[in-house]
Amino acid sequence: MLRGASADALADLDQQASGTRTLEEAATLGSQLFGVATVVHRDAALRRALTDNSVEGEARTGLARAVFGNALAEPALKLVAEAAGRRWISATDLPEALERLAVAATVRSAGAHGKQVGDELFAVKRMIDNDVALRGALADTSRSVEDRRKLLLGLIEGHTLPATTVLVGQAVNRGRGTVEAALQDYLDQAAEALSEAVATVHTAHELSADEQSRLTAALGRQYGKDVQLHVVVDPSLIGGLRVEIGDDVIDGTVVSRLDDARRRLAG
Repeated sequence: MLRGASADALADLDQQASGTRTLEEAATLGSQLFGVATVVHRDAALRRALTDNSVEGEARTGLARAVFGNALAEPALKLVAEAAGRRWISATDLPEALERLAVAATVRSAGAHGKQVGDELFAVKRMIDNDVALRGALADTSRSVEDRRKLLLGLIEGHTLPATTVLVGQAVNRGRGTVEAALQDYLDQAAEALSEAVATVHTAHELSADEQSRLTAALGRQYGKDVQLHVVVDPSLIGGLRVEIGDDVIDGTVVSRLDDARRRLAG
């Protein structure tokens, strides 16, 4: 989570990045920013040089242009140079910000289908969560990153939007934490790019379209923004709902109420 000056820098840069004229430009911007974020994250010396607040911002901007000038289209180069000239609380905030900008640009490249990207990311994450063998294969560091990437992309080929495919592939390439954790990060960031919130609803039974619509509307009123609803059916809950949205958990399941009753009796 970026804070202070780093959060301010990200907000300003995101405003600039959202001005891409076409969906193709947004896709290119996202792809190139992912590449720069990876380089900056892995190269500690470069990362320190680009975020050294004792050096004038203009000099850091010039360094960014010198390093990446031959590899990037002008929109990406301009954004990376601008990012290098900003103040960052931590050196690692720069690659994190670039990655977040890349996610947002990739989601925007889906145009009117942006919300579908979030739905597809959730579906891929659930597929991994529910398949022990697949989860193990994706976590197996004896296999190359490219091999693991091809494995996962092969399973979704032809079933997802191009933007989703890019984000799923990047979740494997990320190399930090699990693929599932990366997908959750991208899922949250995708909703943020669309000015929405993500709500994961755990229920003992399937919700009807009307129930989902009413729950989405209620959460939207409570949180003051549109909500992407993702439903997980878990019969072990017996009944009721558990809603996870951001850091909030609203637990109204039968299992939760039974646990509360047991604790009161034990006390």
